[in-house]
Amino acid sequence: MAEKRDYYEVLGVDKTASAEEIKKAYRKKAIQYHPDKNPGDKEAEEKFKEAAEAYEVLSDPQKRQRYDQFGMAGMQGAGGFSAGGMSMEDIFSHFGDIFGGAGFDLGDLFGGGGGGRNRGPRVRRGSDMRVKVHLTLEEIAAGCEKKIKVRKLVQCKDCNGTGSADGRTETCPTCKGSGRTIRQQRGIFGMMQVQTECETCNGEGTVIKNKCPKCGGQGVVRDEEIITITIPAGVAGGMQLTVPGKGNAAPYGGVNGDLLVLIEEEEHKDFIRQDSDLIYNLLLDMPTAVLGGQVQIPTLTGEAKITITPGTQPGKVLRMRGKGLPQIDQYGRNYGTGDLLINVSVYIPEKLSKDERKLIEQLQDSPNIAPGTANKKNFFQNLFG
Repeated sequence: MAEKRDYYEVLGVDKTASAEEIKKAYRKKAIQYHPDKNPGDKEAEEKFKEAAEAYEVLSDPQKRQRYDQFGMAGMQGAGGFSAGGMSMEDIFSHFGDIFGGAGFDLGDLFGGGGGGRNRGPRVRRGSDMRVKVHLTLEEIAAGCEKKIKVRKLVQCKDCNGTGSADGRTETCPTCKGSGRTIRQQRGIFGMMQVQTECETCNGEGTVIKNKCPKCGGQGVVRDEEIITITIPAGVAGGMQLTVPGKGNAAPYGGVNGDLLVLIEEEEHKDFIRQDSDLIYNLLLDMPTAVLGGQVQIPTLTGEAKITITPGTQPGKVLRMRGKGLPQIDQYGRNYGTGDLLINVSVYIPEKLSKDERKLIEQLQDSPNIAPGTANKKNFFQNLFG
């Protein structure tokens, strides 16, 4: 699958462009590459669809925000968009807003006026599918690939998605291949012509005489597929990624829907996540807190040693820089890594042997054991910042 171009590049606008500038840019592209102006030009048609895809995302404030934040790879919360999933019919449905009213006909721009454009047969789009993917913090830190098995509608192999047993279709005798019919309807201003989907061919423009026995003429069957999903580093629970074209197949050789991947983050046995930082609660024994020493703590990439200074107080926070999770900017680019924050607590034993109790009692009256004013101040500063 060809790599998608940046939506701002497609429309020829800056990332700071206003909604009106985006609208004007799309209007210009739509006129330039409109099928009526470029009959039979497949490249122009693809650019026409590409511009429509870009406008569909950038004209919607929520979609634009997600795109600006996570780019193509991982649109946050995403409801990502796929050009392959937008039919020409969908594109034309937006023109009333762009070109000044529902009655506007782009065919008039190119000398075709009086009667409007023939939009041709309908192109169907398969429905989107939603799946959940559970990730560990280790997988989130490094990024990963997940293979999932989904049961969905796929193209029938016996008829290559055409729905025809012999591969042959015939032009619909009712709509003559346009996929639409015109009927008279009385309105408040008198009789008017209304264009509707052809009931004979359901908007396909063709009819099948010899239907495929496997799919019953639909062109799709239900089957299982293993899909590989690339998870970028730094995602978070609640994010939604989009895998274009991996949803349900559409009947009659249409365009596949998308696979929407909801990220669910598994609880970690050692760490609590706070944005890109990780929090680890370290419980020290009293001798180490008093005398200092080295202790081992877990990280996402293995064990690490840290030094405990003598007299370390409960509530102190130690920081290991760069041992957290990747940080992602509003364009989906990694610009650094969070930290590992170590909250220090000191374990006070609840049960003591006779000898242990005697040792503690010997220390009880020592001037360095009793908390002084300075010690109290430091203690509460550690606890409350």
